[in-house]
Parts: sequence; structure tokens; C-alpha cells
Amino acid sequence: MNAPLDAPLVQAENLVRHYRVRRGGRLFGEHATLRAVDGVSFALQAGRTLGLVGESGCGKTTTARLVLGLLTLTAGTIRVDGEILPGAGTARWRSLRQVMQMVFQDPLAALDRRVAVGRQVMEPLAIHGIANAGERRERALAILHSVGLQAHHFDRYPHELSGGQRQRVVLARALILSPRLLVCDEPISALDVSIQAQVVNLLLDLQAERGLAYLFISHDLRMVRQVSHEVAVMYLGRIVEQGDPDLLFAAPAHPYTQALVSAIPVATERGRKRLILKGDPPNPVSVPPGCAFHTRCPMAVARCRAETPALRLLDDGRRVACHLAPGMADA
Repeated sequence: MNAPLDAPLVQAENLVRHYRVRRGGRLFGEHATLRAVDGVSFALQAGRTLGLVGESGCGKTTTARLVLGLLTLTAGTIRVDGEILPGAGTARWRSLRQVMQMVFQDPLAALDRRVAVGRQVMEPLAIHGIANAGERRERALAILHSVGLQAHHFDRYPHELSGGQRQRVVLARALILSPRLLVCDEPISALDVSIQAQVVNLLLDLQAERGLAYLFISHDLRMVRQVSHEVAVMYLGRIVEQGDPDLLFAAPAHPYTQALVSAIPVATERGRKRLILKGDPPNPVSVPPGCAFHTRCPMAVARCRAETPALRLLDDGRRVACHLAPGMADA
């Protein structure tokens, strides 16, 4: 059953992923719950990009793997084209995986160094039993050309290519099944600065040509602002602010977002105020009560330490999980 034309391609509702661990890593220590993702919701339309940002360990990559069905949900629902994502390993899940592909952070680690890149680009077609050997080669050559590589790259090995070329190969392998969603997990962080802009421009061109949806994960907030139609900021497994990137970066409402935005380098630093956070994020095994950010927040009040803020609607359309955010509207 096809979803309505205006329905989201991906609908994530209250995603939760918890792990049972032992405190302190001790073999016979007390069991505890690590809350990697703790109630994340979003909708992603075809042809649009949702940027996911936050410090290491906030749950970005876990969220991405949940969306692809690579991890099992503790709770929550993921719908693709209106259909609940089936369990991993089932025939229907394998079929849906053709429309959802991942672009990894380190292209050299994502490729097999012993196999020519052309064979690796063709491999998804073979796995899904699509076309014969000759047709697979033709499709692989065509998709390599579409990402800016030439026919002579087909028989090269990963170590014979530059970092930017390897990432283009990873993109080609992800695109050969004609997916509708690409999950990009730090897709440019392993590349030289001079190459990053080329890969980002390629992603934007491919999105315009193919109507791709992107879940774009990155620590580079400037790049996230450039590519995203919407941005979600995560902290300790939860979204704390979400909305239009221009609004979010121009006037961040959550203190954590304010700190992230204030750390973005700008050409003129004179007179610019930095919000410097003290300490590290709390242990996700022992999340503090109330707002999880209150232990580092310079604006925290008693309510922040006692009551967990819900993600509520601001007058400008953003959603913010902060008791002190101005302009709250009824959600």
C-alpha cells in the first residue's frame, strides 16, 4: 500500500534504544540501563535533508542505525512510505533496504582493499539478484560517471584512489540500487577541507537530480546549515531543539544549541560572546533527574533540576526542550 503523496518518506515516532550494562564495566557489577536513544521523533520528506548534530555519544549514529533497521528498537515505531519497518533479516526488510542506504565516515574502511572498486559498486546488484553480469557492469560504469569518476577507475583498488575519489565510490555503491534515502554518517569528516566542499556539492546535485532524502549526521555545524532543510540537536539521547536551520543558527533557543553555535569559527571574533560549557556530558547510565543538561547549563534553575522539559513548540515553528525558552506556544 503506497503512502499519500504528501506523507513523509520516513516517520520516526518515539524511538528508544536502551542497553543493559554493568556499572563501571565490572564483570560482577550491578546491572544498569544505558539510554543511547531515549524518545526521538522526526519526519523526513522525499527530497529534503534533516541534519542531526550533537557531541560524540549523544545518540546520532544509533538513531541512524535504528532508522535503517540495523539495530532493534527497545520501543517506538519507524515507518517507511507509511509501512512499519519490518524486522531485520526478513524478506520485506531486505526489499526496503534497497531504498535506504548508508554513506559511512571513513571511505577506506568502508571498502574492501582487496577488491577492485567496480566489483564493489556492482555487489549490491548481485546481492539483490538484479540484472546479469553485463548489465551490472554497465550500470556500475554509469553510476561511477554520475559521481564524477571515469571508466578507468572501475578496475582500480581503493588504495590507488584519493580520499575524495574513495568517497565517490562509496556514494556510487549506495546509489546503484536507486535508493530514496541516504543516511550520511559524518560523510566528509575524513576528507581534506579542499575536498569536503566538492563532496557536499555532489550530494546537493544528486539530491536535486534524484529527489533523495538525506539524514545528514555531522559535527561540522556550518556544513549542516548549508545542506539541511531542518536541523535536530541531540543531547544524551534526546532532541533538545529542532527546526529551520536559519532560525536555529541565528537565534538558538536552547542553551546547549547556543553553546554549539557560539563555537562555530567566524572571520571576526572581536566582540563575539562564547558560551563555554563546563565539564563533560553526564554518564548515559546515570542521567541526572530533570533536564539532563542542567549540570552544565549556566542558566539552570530549580525547576530544571526537578522536571524533565518536553519538546514544545515555539512561536516561530521550532521545537525546544527547555523550561526557559522564550515564546513557547501550546504544542
